[in-house]
Amino acid sequence: MKSFLLSMLARFAMLSLFAQQPATFRSQLPQILLEKEVSLHILSPEPISYVDISSNQVIGDLPQENVLRLKWKPDSLAEGFSDVEGSLGVLTVVGESFIAQYELSFSDMAGISFAPASYSISPKDIKPLVGKATIPTSELRKHALTVLSSRKFRPLRKVKAHGVSMQLNAVYTVGDLVLLDITASNSTNLSYEIDQLRMKIEDRKITKATNVQAIEVEPIWQLYGHGTFKRSFRNIYVLKKMTFPANKILHIQLSEKQLSGRTLDLKVKYKDILEADTF
Repeated sequence: MKSFLLSMLARFAMLSLFAQQPATFRSQLPQILLEKEVSLHILSPEPISYVDISSNQVIGDLPQENVLRLKWKPDSLAEGFSDVEGSLGVLTVVGESFIAQYELSFSDMAGISFAPASYSISPKDIKPLVGKATIPTSELRKHALTVLSSRKFRPLRKVKAHGVSMQLNAVYTVGDLVLLDITASNSTNLSYEIDQLRMKIEDRKITKATNVQAIEVEPIWQLYGHGTFKRSFRNIYVLKKMTFPANKILHIQLSEKQLSGRTLDLKVKYKDILEADTF
């Protein structure tokens, strides 16, 4: 009798545990209808990082980073049948900070006119991804453009050599991210073709007898790609929140393509990061 009671208690505990687990059933999913010979475009508010189509009767691709194109693929074994309709399974779309799922269905009924040609993922369709970045690219871009619209008369740090200069205009923070506003200027008649902009945390003072231990810092996002500029180039770089002791600095190095000595080294102090503006 005692063992039976323990078994029942364990079973009730398991049922209670499963009942507490959040679940989404297919019957609760928003429905999207596909039509014969018509492509459906899913518009995402963020770049799409993952897509799963649970039916081999639907093909899809990403013509743009935030656009998913779907099309019904007829089953060769079912050719000759008309008025085909039914479920095509589940579509899963994952962005930078959300997941959205839909129930796909197909109808080949004559005269159909209510099948959408495009569908925008709305806030009511999405679930946030736990542990993912809470700031999507669209919001980062908005903040970066806001920074570009501002004018700073005195840069925080500046370096100049060989007729080329680089300056740190401002530092901003949003959430757990750091935004660096950097401008490179060229006063020579020779265009500057950017090879790379590297960032690393290293010792503030380096002697010849010291082994330099530098930690590479990779921007997780930047507003513009690198190219060639004639007079000036301004860009916003986004870093994850970082801390480092006062005896170290953030070393920003701008280098040029080809065999060139026009390399700039800008040293940013920790207090510049601590005194950053916020959105």
